[in-house]
Amino acid sequence: MSGTLWTALALVLVLEGLLPFVAPRLWRDSFRRLTELTDGQLRFVGMISIGIGLIGLYLTGNA
Repeated sequence: MSGTLWTALALVLVLEGLLPFVAPRLWRDSFRRLTELTDGQLRFVGMISIGIGLIGLYLTGNA
């Protein structure tokens, strides 16, 4: 794997860890709500997340 991919993965971990570190109660409540979503709703959230990520890659010229 290239260094860029490892950097991206490390950045994802940093970003994923920010909310539980800064606001654990909010993170727990948000996670609890996510577990109550249906499969279709979770897939839609995942699709939107992928779309935003792809748009971000395109706009930064790293795609």
